[in-house]
Amino acid sequence: MTVGTQLQQTIANSESVMASLKTFALETQDQNVKQMFQQLAEQQKTITDNLNNRLQYIQQEEPQYKEM
Repeated sequence: MTVGTQLQQTIANSESVMASLKTFALETQDQNVKQMFQQLAEQQKTITDNLNNRLQYIQQEEPQYKEM
């Protein structure tokens, strides 16, 4: 498995975590917990964005990954 493929899988997992956190925020009635889940989802979005930026960098620097 290439680094690019592993990174794509990690991005997909990160997006899944973000979606779960958003769902938890919607489903809870406790405002403190809702806020916590929303903050965690925002942090996870930052992580996902950083992973996507890294993937783009790899694709630019390593032509063999452009076919992913």
